[in-house]
Amino acid sequence: MLMFYVYVLNNKRTNRLYVGYTENLKRRFNEHKEKEPDVELIYYEAYSFKKHAQSRERKLKLYGSAWRGLKKRLGL
Repeated sequence: MLMFYVYVLNNKRTNRLYVGYTENLKRRFNEHKEKEPDVELIYYEAYSFKKHAQSRERKLKLYGSAWRGLKKRLGL
């Protein structure tokens, strides 16, 4: 079954967070690692439907309350 992922990366050097969406989490993470070796995957969510993953990513990027809630859950 094809899964869709929303993920959060942390750059250990700059301590900046990045939110993204992908169909292949391992491939996408390796692409990030090639560009920025100090990046680490700190969180991901899996979805069965593409539209749900895209909607969640959009909420995290555009709505502060969703992002604050996730950061609180992660202890950031």
